[in-house]
Amino acid sequence: MTEHAPQPATRRGIHDRLAHLPVRRPDEPPAFFDAGATMPLRVEFVRQLKRRRTQLTALFLVALPIIMALAFKVGGTGGGSANGGPALVDLATAGAGNFALFTEFASVGFLLVVIVAMFCGDTVASEASWSSLRYLLAIPIPRARLLRQKLIVALTFSFGVNLLLPGWAYLVGGIFFGWHPARSPFGGSFSLGQTLHRMLIVAVYACGQALVVAALAFLLSVLTDAPLAAVGGATFLVVVSNILDAITALDPYRVFLPTHFQYSWLDALTPTINPDDMIRGTALAVIYSAVFFTAAWVRFARKDITS
Repeated sequence: MTEHAPQPATRRGIHDRLAHLPVRRPDEPPAFFDAGATMPLRVEFVRQLKRRRTQLTALFLVALPIIMALAFKVGGTGGGSANGGPALVDLATAGAGNFALFTEFASVGFLLVVIVAMFCGDTVASEASWSSLRYLLAIPIPRARLLRQKLIVALTFSFGVNLLLPGWAYLVGGIFFGWHPARSPFGGSFSLGQTLHRMLIVAVYACGQALVVAALAFLLSVLTDAPLAAVGGATFLVVVSNILDAITALDPYRVFLPTHFQYSWLDALTPTINPDDMIRGTALAVIYSAVFFTAAWVRFARKDITS
């Protein structure tokens, strides 16, 4: 007797055979369902990598150090700003290490804030704006797992940006200005090993400070269905914190602002590293991040998904 190939579910007659299957209770999950297999990280990584904003961000980060190096070649050094800026500007063309440090200084206050807010603020709100969030939860993907997978991917991109920019700037600076020993804005110079060590401290500390922006943007992404509102809201609150931090009359309360220790990585450039402010900044970042992430989880667990 010839066996017939199994018919797809859309073919006529398949529903008659379904009527003979065992009936399960409404509260009983399907036998084949595995919550741990839903929304794998690989799929989410590929989805985010294929998005135009991710590709444009990567292109911009690659082009930025080159544009800055060309600007220094054309116009030279000069001028500066506060928070150690004058010395870093004057030493920007001294070699690869100094160019990378100045690039970090010029980017960490606003550019990297916007990029981190974009990756973490767009992640859940974009699904809501596309009307796909409720379908993801109806597959079903557990809410906690959806948030976790989204957050892991968003933080990976955010931390990757904070590590990629100084690393790429170091290579560009070496090509344009040579591989000379890095000079400290506080006096003295570093060997190659010391330069890489100090740059690693700077990059890791910047990632820790970016965690506050990531947590705030992620919370706003859960609260709103508009990605631009989440990204813009997180950026706006960071800018407000920076403005308040510049008002010295607020002492001693400024130390509780999330951005007060944003530039404490400059202490890693002194002849002898003083980690006190970096430890305080890291502790403050962990506290703020824990509060924002917890609020995001609690709110999303109770939220009615209507979009």
